[in-house]
Amino acid sequence: MSEIDRALTSHRMLGAALGDIDTWRTWLVVLKAAFGRPLDEAELEVFRTVAGDRAPPDHRMRELWAIAGRRSGKSRMAAAVAVYLALFQKHKLAPGEKGVALVLAASVEQARTVFGYVRGFLEASPALAREVAGVKRFEIELRNGIVIAVHSNSYRTVRGRTVVAAVFDEVAFWRDETTATPDAEVYSAVLPGLATTGGMLIGISTPYRKLGLLHQKHRDHFGVDGDGVLVVQGASKTFNPSLADATIAAQRAADPTAAAAEWDAEFRSDIGAFLDDELIDAAIDHGRPLELSPVDGVIYRAFVDAAGGGPDSYTISIGHKEGDVYIIDVVRGTSGKFDPQSVTEEYAKLCRQYRIRSVIGDNYARDWVAGAWRKLGFEYIRSSRPKGAIYLESLPVFTRGLARLPNHARLIRELRLLERRTHRSGKDTVEHPRNGHDDHANVVCGVLSLLAPPAFEQPNELTSPIIVSGGPITHLWGGRSGIIEW
Repeated sequence: MSEIDRALTSHRMLGAALGDIDTWRTWLVVLKAAFGRPLDEAELEVFRTVAGDRAPPDHRMRELWAIAGRRSGKSRMAAAVAVYLALFQKHKLAPGEKGVALVLAASVEQARTVFGYVRGFLEASPALAREVAGVKRFEIELRNGIVIAVHSNSYRTVRGRTVVAAVFDEVAFWRDETTATPDAEVYSAVLPGLATTGGMLIGISTPYRKLGLLHQKHRDHFGVDGDGVLVVQGASKTFNPSLADATIAAQRAADPTAAAAEWDAEFRSDIGAFLDDELIDAAIDHGRPLELSPVDGVIYRAFVDAAGGGPDSYTISIGHKEGDVYIIDVVRGTSGKFDPQSVTEEYAKLCRQYRIRSVIGDNYARDWVAGAWRKLGFEYIRSSRPKGAIYLESLPVFTRGLARLPNHARLIRELRLLERRTHRSGKDTVEHPRNGHDDHANVVCGVLSLLAPPAFEQPNELTSPIIVSGGPITHLWGGRSGIIEW
């Protein structure tokens, strides 16, 4: 069994594809420390730079979490570590059992990139190439009975497999359509298998917001001696000294706040959760059905976010006010391949059941949406506010504990992932995370905003009313529009 530093530096092994080792010195020191290898004085200085005040480990760590800036070689190192853990470590396997060295990436495209690096490490070295028994689309079977599997993140990837090692690539940016916390779900799914096999878990990522598994590991273990978790943190130049200073300087000048995370590897302080989990949990009415039937004498409002297919959903929400409480009666969404006109007809039929003849649509809705609704006899009004403003207007309903929501899995997930950003101007905006969706959250908060009185905004000025299409009347109170049925 070769040690990690020898495997990485030897041109007969991983070093054949790694190239000039001088540009990988920090990674080499970090991995030596994580595997309990002794460090010389120069290496100790590098270790202190990225590991806080903790002493270097004297044995192999159970977990390594490397927080590094962009272009620091994270994905290549994830691939190298996966090959090392698969080929150069002894594994506890039953006769005939296949173990999996699992690499999980933030997306299918990123998984494809990492898989290419894995193949590159194996093919660059004749000695390693001889260990390959078979190659599939995203998996490589080795002669020792271990399979290196590279996939996009999902806890379902882990089920039913003997995981001997796990590498989480760009874990701070994992997204999943079924859960708001895919990092925590996968982590929980992986741990029992690793405990059985004695395998190691390595997480490598650029940091993002102060939330999630990566931030939790940094908060609890960075600079802490004596446990089985090593956390290191370093800027892009620290891990990749070959980066040009001019490139980073240009990025820093363009967006200093983002540069602190992407190049300096600091967690972003300008991005936080729009709604705390406690506020969302307090709003969920677990004792009710997913949809509430219409009740005579109740006035209902509807908000739609139309889509023509693709990754976005065509969503609708219906709600009403009952005393001081704001109740979301219905949340529906249609995604994938669908006929927008047929979905509009379905939603129109639903609105008729709730005696709704006027619907409000997302600010960015296309022209066909209004035409489709009007053909069905409905008044369609495009919201005068972008969805970011709608989110902020609905916030008091949550903070005052007045929202009542169905336990709708996709809605709850989208609400948990909404991000509130504070810009250099001091202005706040709310939006979904990168590669995320908020179609269900948008329509629900749209209804809450319609139902909420202008007093929630503490108005400072009442302007002249604007009459829209002879039906609803729109007033502006301090920049907020409220639509009143008549």
